[in-house]
Amino acid sequence: MAEHKPIKITETILRDAHQSLIATRMPTELMLPIVEKMDKVGYHSVECWGGATFDASLRFLKEDPWDRLRKLRDGFKNTKLQMLLRGQNILGYRHYADDVVTYFVEKSVANGIDIIRIFDCLNDLRNVECAVKACNKEKAHAQIALSYTLGDAYTLDYWMNIAKEIEEMGADSICIKDMAGLLVPYKASELVSAMKSATKLPIQLHTHYTSGVASMTYLKAVEAGVDVIDCAMSPFALGTSQPATEVMAETFRDTPWDPNYDQNLLAEIADYFRPFREECLKSGLLDPKVMGVNIKTLLYQVPGGMLSNMVSQLKEQNASDKYDAVLQEIPRVRKDFGEPPLVTPSSQIVGTQAVFNVLLGERYKMATGETKDLLSGKYGQTVKPFNAEVQKKVIGDKEVITCRPADLIPNELDKIEAEMKQWKQQDEDVLSYALFPQVAVDYFKYRQAQQEKVDMTQADTKNAAYPV
Repeated sequence: MAEHKPIKITETILRDAHQSLIATRMPTELMLPIVEKMDKVGYHSVECWGGATFDASLRFLKEDPWDRLRKLRDGFKNTKLQMLLRGQNILGYRHYADDVVTYFVEKSVANGIDIIRIFDCLNDLRNVECAVKACNKEKAHAQIALSYTLGDAYTLDYWMNIAKEIEEMGADSICIKDMAGLLVPYKASELVSAMKSATKLPIQLHTHYTSGVASMTYLKAVEAGVDVIDCAMSPFALGTSQPATEVMAETFRDTPWDPNYDQNLLAEIADYFRPFREECLKSGLLDPKVMGVNIKTLLYQVPGGMLSNMVSQLKEQNASDKYDAVLQEIPRVRKDFGEPPLVTPSSQIVGTQAVFNVLLGERYKMATGETKDLLSGKYGQTVKPFNAEVQKKVIGDKEVITCRPADLIPNELDKIEAEMKQWKQQDEDVLSYALFPQVAVDYFKYRQAQQEKVDMTQADTKNAAYPV
């Protein structure tokens, strides 16, 4: 039986909760007034950066993500700050050179991040190596997240072996990242017990409420000895987000796992976020659809976001009647592609290819650029080999990459800096540009216009004060 100790909680309301429910649209100014109260809870950590927050800040909120991080760091005096990093993809959509990954980690830590959760969409550990080394060098906590998925390849032995490899790599902890809400309660018990027997590293569990089982999954995982669970304050919990912080804390009250949180303090924090939730419901930013239970995620093992993507792709093509055919095609495509976990970007690649296969009436008659890249090894290694016939049909006799994909990318930091130097006001701007060149330049132009406006107003005030 697992030893009993208070369960630790990572709070996701400042990152994954609003990413999952309102497309990452919570502005920094809404976060700052509640930081002081959140800092008193006693959280294991607050996840507040990384994931889609970087892109959304620049693109939609016209905010500097680095500035958000610094302000949150100033406010949280006692709580560790955590971010999500997509391994060699950083927060962008391609593999970057090692020098960019290293510099990004260095700057994230310098600006206030304590814990970096690093994952790769294929669970190819070679794609997280560079980020882990950089993390170790900066004395930050390196957590490797494994994308949880189902399939013949994903046996308990698979999870136990990869846990051992992670420990050998020098990571500080492991996260089971169940992005689609596929981990059911009793399986969670088995998985946590098996991984605990394979490694001494702390194990954290991250899931989404999409399929309706997440709170029960946490209960069984905690009983099996998991160290940390990810939760969200109730106004932005459940649905496609995480189980509610207050509910989980109350569940373990007066048990050996009691985190000992003050429910009155939690209620004040929830009260603070509730009007924002109402506002989001009114404006349509929070769609009641994402608040329900979607058991289809368990039936088809497809993340909720991937399902909605597919529905809109079919609608655009006037082919909504092909929904069931595409759902049946997804597992076949996934098998052809070596059974990757379905998470950004592999979920989009598999889903779009399945839609093409069904609409064109011939499998792989047309392949997307991403499908070609995946089958040429550009994303890394899948758990099982690709279907050789499909690979031949899609890429012909093209040579397949077998090394770590980033080994083929020469250092690019200097080139990136040279390209954007007219916009650089802080070192971090180089990284914003590296990840999202076009979006960053639009933001830099906006920033400059705002600064000029302020300069103008100051000049006017000066002149007004000294009438000639």
